[in-house]
Amino acid sequence: MTGSGGERTSRTRARLAKLLAGTATGAIDVAGGRVAGVYLRSRSPGLLRLAVLSGLPGPLFRPWWRLHVARPFPVTDAYRLGVPVVLADATETVRRYPQFAAVLPFPFGSVHMPVPGGSEPLGVLTVLRPTVAETADEPMDRELPARLAEGLGAELLGLADGDPGAVVWDGEPLCVRPRAARPAQAVVARFGWDPGTRTVRADDRLHNLLGLRPGGFDGTDTAFAEALAPDEAHLVLSALLDTASGKPPLAPLSLRAPDGTPRLLDLWPADEGGAPAPVAGVVVAPGSGAFADGAADPLPQGVLCLDRLGLVVYANEAAARLAGRGRESLLGRPLWEALPWLAGPPCDDHLRGALLSPEPVNFRVHRPAGEGGASGAGDWLAVSLHPGEDLLTCTLVPAGRMDGQLEPAVEEHVPSDPVAAGRALTPLYRPISLAVALTDAVTAQQVSAVVVQELLPAFGGGRLAIYLLQERHFHLAWESGFPQGFLTQFEGVGLDAHVPGVECLTTGRPLFFESMQQIAAAYPGIPLDAEEGARAFLPLIASGRPVGSCILGFDRSRRFSAEERTVLTALAGLIAHAMERAQRYDSEAAVARGLQQALLPHRLSTHPLVETAGRYLPGTQGMDVGGDWYDVVEAGDGLALVIGDVQGHGVQAAATMGQLRSAVRAFALGDRPPDEVMAGTNRLLTDLDPGQFASCCYLRLDPATGRARIARAGHPPPLLRCRDGQTRLLDVPGGVVLGVDPYARYPVAELLLEPDEILALYTDGLVERPGTDIDEGIAALRQALATAGAARGRRGGRSLAGVADRLTAEARRATDRPDDVALLLAARRSAPARRR
Repeated sequence: MTGSGGERTSRTRARLAKLLAGTATGAIDVAGGRVAGVYLRSRSPGLLRLAVLSGLPGPLFRPWWRLHVARPFPVTDAYRLGVPVVLADATETVRRYPQFAAVLPFPFGSVHMPVPGGSEPLGVLTVLRPTVAETADEPMDRELPARLAEGLGAELLGLADGDPGAVVWDGEPLCVRPRAARPAQAVVARFGWDPGTRTVRADDRLHNLLGLRPGGFDGTDTAFAEALAPDEAHLVLSALLDTASGKPPLAPLSLRAPDGTPRLLDLWPADEGGAPAPVAGVVVAPGSGAFADGAADPLPQGVLCLDRLGLVVYANEAAARLAGRGRESLLGRPLWEALPWLAGPPCDDHLRGALLSPEPVNFRVHRPAGEGGASGAGDWLAVSLHPGEDLLTCTLVPAGRMDGQLEPAVEEHVPSDPVAAGRALTPLYRPISLAVALTDAVTAQQVSAVVVQELLPAFGGGRLAIYLLQERHFHLAWESGFPQGFLTQFEGVGLDAHVPGVECLTTGRPLFFESMQQIAAAYPGIPLDAEEGARAFLPLIASGRPVGSCILGFDRSRRFSAEERTVLTALAGLIAHAMERAQRYDSEAAVARGLQQALLPHRLSTHPLVETAGRYLPGTQGMDVGGDWYDVVEAGDGLALVIGDVQGHGVQAAATMGQLRSAVRAFALGDRPPDEVMAGTNRLLTDLDPGQFASCCYLRLDPATGRARIARAGHPPPLLRCRDGQTRLLDVPGGVVLGVDPYARYPVAELLLEPDEILALYTDGLVERPGTDIDEGIAALRQALATAGAARGRRGGRSLAGVADRLTAEARRATDRPDDVALLLAARRSAPARRR
């Protein structure tokens, strides 16, 4: 039975993956999009997971793999409200969803369609597409994607065979390649220009590209520029003159032909002997098969082509030399693996921009020493990204040939450290990255860890300290990089202390010191942690309320540009709001945990013929507690065993759990049959809160005979370990979860519990693992129950609590528990226990 069930589950998952992939690629076609994906419900309440992504490399979209339905995003609104969300352009996106626009600051529109699935959507189909003009027909944005979403919902319901839980998603998204556009042949034409005679010598390809008849081209640079890009001819002529004088363009020029198609122009001096020097150049008309014919092989600059999954599909010899490896080792690999120095922010932001918008992107990147011949502190490359229908063309040019043009701008940021100079170009991207990362941080430690990961690398800092204000005194919440014990002398200082961390908060102004000597001069006698280095003291103020101070330390003296000061001040505001939110979570969580601990049983009802043991472990993701509970209640001359799980987390879930526990206890003390207990509790929950749901399993046991009657409401089925060591999943029919249908019925099943057999009731937090099917988790629990029961038998059956400890050991060791865990075990004794 288990084998066939596993095969059936594997077939279902394979069909689901095929269905999702086809929907995502089809959505790009029908909506004219660049990127499409499908979010599905997960087994974690209130959490949507990206199940499939087409048109964008998965790692570049990682911050949006998981979305909580309470987030202010178009995807979650479409799911929560069950209505389409259509954003025609970036302006409308900023107006309606500023947080979404901040984390993806590129010009695009989007369509988000709920996938229908009965009482609530199964997920959301989302498409990112080019901006729609104001005159566009808006129904075109809705009708076709809506039909696609409806068809997907019908297919999913059919695949689930009446059980929507079969089409949830808990793993990483599938990344699929969109359908290729009609192949277009790329054209690469070469030419030379003589600045003395101002004549252009073009090859046959250039004549064909520009549509010039033989003899119809007078060979002048003016005629060449007019034929190449009539609206931008002045840019072409200026670039020719600059190149002849030794100042070639930083990157290939992106131009437009008379018909609007893109053209790239790259120039370089053909003779290093003097100025003005002859100029060599190429004109590229990229197509969806750009450079696939090897036409870019002889070009002096590096050329890479990426598909829309980020895989390198073409690299010329110059790109291989700059990468420091052979062309074969680049092909077929993701860009961030082939060229690790092109990974991470802000490069990820540039790649997203080129894949989501039609405009080219130009930036500089630092290539570390030892990569592609770079020596010393490494060197710099000018990178250009040119979007295409199916491919992204990337050019790499050593920046050394134009250092004379860029050196003053770099000097303004960091005069002495070339690596830090590159970092100085990245601060504008940090507020976006930090804001995205902080959305998932809910504790003070999580906020501090995010700041270390995002803030220090951006500005080249090596030390960080965060102090929080509590009862008008400073208390250290996080430190990194400072000498051990150095910061303890500032613990508990009051608001009247003459130290920079306090004064930046009381005045509300950040303090920047370029060296330790400046700090010593401003604060005579203050302890210093180093002989040299710069420091930034940032006030953490949220909604006008002081929260604390953030100290950023550098190992060298340095200046802070005006741009860096502005960005750091803005980042301090983000950190302050995140810390304030974390403090509120601490307070709310303390109330919820106190309520939950008060409601969970501190002692289980006992019977001389029955041994019981219960365990509860709270989740570790976030600060909200869950609604899992268990109980053992005297019911007539027997015992009632109950376990349940309220949907959601927080004070509301804990309060609902307490109400349900009280109701079940009342029914059990009256020795009501299990089906009446479930039906009565269901009606109570429906009356209390129509939007709250809970699963439950109730068992009434006769200790003398071992006869048990069970009712189940949407809860995982119990496990039984028999005396021969075998374990089995009890086939107990069940009804819907509590709180859905006030008239629901709950069938009762009977079971005979023999002495020394172990009955296990559990919540889904014990058997669910991210990225795996719940059946696998139940199978693992069965194996653990068999092993733990055998160990109990060797000890003479003295400790059912030991079995409970062994079954929850793995969950107890886990640092990342997405859900609460509850377990209740029961076993009949072979003979009555001797009373003292």
